[in-house]
Amino acid sequence: MVVLGGGPAGAACALNLAPFRRVLMLDHRREPAPRIGESLAPAARRLLVDMGLWEAFLAERHAPCHATRTVWGGPMPVEAEGLRDLDGSGWHLDRAKFDGWLRAVATRRGAALVAPALVTGIHQDGAGWRLDLLLDGRSLPVRTCLLVDAGGRMAPLARRLGARRRVADRLVCGWLYGEDTHPGGGTTLVEAEPGGWWYSAPLPDRRRVLAFHTDADLPDVASTRCAEGLLQRLAARPFLASALARSGFTPAGAAGFCAAHSTTLLPAAGPGWLAVGDAALGFDPLSSQGLFNALYTGLAGAAAADRHLGGDAAALSAYAAGLQPIGDAYRSHLQAWYGAERRWPQHPFWQRRQTPDVAEA
Repeated sequence: MVVLGGGPAGAACALNLAPFRRVLMLDHRREPAPRIGESLAPAARRLLVDMGLWEAFLAERHAPCHATRTVWGGPMPVEAEGLRDLDGSGWHLDRAKFDGWLRAVATRRGAALVAPALVTGIHQDGAGWRLDLLLDGRSLPVRTCLLVDAGGRMAPLARRLGARRRVADRLVCGWLYGEDTHPGGGTTLVEAEPGGWWYSAPLPDRRRVLAFHTDADLPDVASTRCAEGLLQRLAARPFLASALARSGFTPAGAAGFCAAHSTTLLPAAGPGWLAVGDAALGFDPLSSQGLFNALYTGLAGAAAADRHLGGDAAALSAYAAGLQPIGDAYRSHLQAWYGAERRWPQHPFWQRRQTPDVAEA
């Protein structure tokens, strides 16, 4: 089996299947790149236990998330404690460290990793596939009977094979990292504003992430594309700006701009292939479920792949069908979360989310 993508979903799929099958994992980056998305939901503990990774994950010493404080639906902050969750607290991750750790586990369990690798061609080859790889300037053919698309929201493999992406919005995210000189507890901060919403969380080693979310076609997007614009906009947010001032937040390190929209791949599997992670279901960061979804679909995708390779002709279609109720529940919850904020009904960002309109791309 060949996994195209070495992020959390691809690595989770590879590490779960590698003890039983031959697995090759390909990624276009030599090392995991800095990226937004540090929140791991409390329920991920169950998945890590199932994968045999729980004790090893704790040894990585990521920062616990004890509470979430939000200004949403009204002007006053509201706090929800993580201890009320039956699974306990979640985590704020060192994301590059976490991604690299999953890759390392996959290789220790027997998966082969080639990175950087450039796929220049994909062809049907009898009952399987032939991939043309470009490595160090040389072309190399690789044959496999099963492909896994772990290439993120764009689902490059699945789209090439005829799958369709359903895109529900135009959400984008501008983000930057920094350092806290007076770090407090492990509390996530969220604040809504007329043009979108803010997120900030403390990370291991006194680091912090700050992010603003809006729609790509709105004027507010101009202030999300650079660190200076984000900081200027932050100054107008009384709750978040004062909280970061108390923590002594100073920008340092990487900044970026990325897509954050909700997507659904139709179908999420086909003859000889399946998709995992954001390639199958892309979640709005407001849900804090992106990494959980990556781990879950990686685990479920590995189980489906093993059954398929063992001769179960319905394994891949059953995997795809199993993702449908997950997507339905996610969309229902997302509409409820956004529907709780009604202070700016005439602003396009919030108006769209009171009456969501799904656009296909």
